[in-house]
Amino acid sequence: MRLHVGCAMWAHAPWQGRLLPHPLPPGERLRAYAHWCNAVEGNTTFYATPARSTVETWARQTDPDFRFVVKLPKSITHERRLTGIDEELRAFLEAIEPLGPRAHALWVQLPGSFAPSDLGTLAGFLHRLPRSYRYAVEVRHRAFFDDARSERLLERVLAATGAEWIPFDTTALFQSPPTSDAERDAWTKKPRVPRRSRALTDRPIVRYLGRDATARTVEGWQPWIGTVIEWLREGRSPTVFIHTPDNADALTLARRFHDDVRTRLPELEPLPEPLPADPLTLF
Repeated sequence: MRLHVGCAMWAHAPWQGRLLPHPLPPGERLRAYAHWCNAVEGNTTFYATPARSTVETWARQTDPDFRFVVKLPKSITHERRLTGIDEELRAFLEAIEPLGPRAHALWVQLPGSFAPSDLGTLAGFLHRLPRSYRYAVEVRHRAFFDDARSERLLERVLAATGAEWIPFDTTALFQSPPTSDAERDAWTKKPRVPRRSRALTDRPIVRYLGRDATARTVEGWQPWIGTVIEWLREGRSPTVFIHTPDNADALTLARRFHDDVRTRLPELEPLPEPLPADPLTLF
């Protein structure tokens, strides 16, 4: 029984020297992160398809059971809106191939303007994708959360190809007004949608956004503790990503979420021990 947890990135300035060894060359930063968490969001691929050689270094720094949830480039999802994208998709799939089994799911994050009327486009896109990967879709249009018929139609489209629906739980952030610059920035950029906790596959993926205050973040994820335990007992294999507006303590919070689940489910496999933050020396 294993729960995968992670963050939105594996390199973040507030972690350096405090949580992760510093300095570290770029080719070692993911390895250090992987001693803290066993999954990571692949957000950088949204902005540009990486060189295959870069992805090869990611694979070398992680074990085969480490999980990448890799976001499709915005040129595919936001600019071309899933149409006329054969060349871009081919280049992306070729680039990430070195991840092998580490590519837990390819993440199709759709813009807020992608509405129920666009579901035919999504269905056609998912049916054309190679079956060698798993796929997970994140939607942000309110109709998918507020209108039961739109919700059912989306679930039907996803079920037809075995794709998962990724919820992005921002309810803790919007529960009360922001109290920091990072929270104020998040208020202007993050989707304000209801919490969704229904899994469609045996590998559910959750994105949770808390607050900069640890106590508020922990309070907000309490509903997910029970949900994740239920999934694990059902034989599912969930992945949970912990965010905060500034992400300064996201590494420790991801491990705390895992610990909170394990407290109630002792048979859960523990995470590896983190490396010391001080660089290792010979003396």
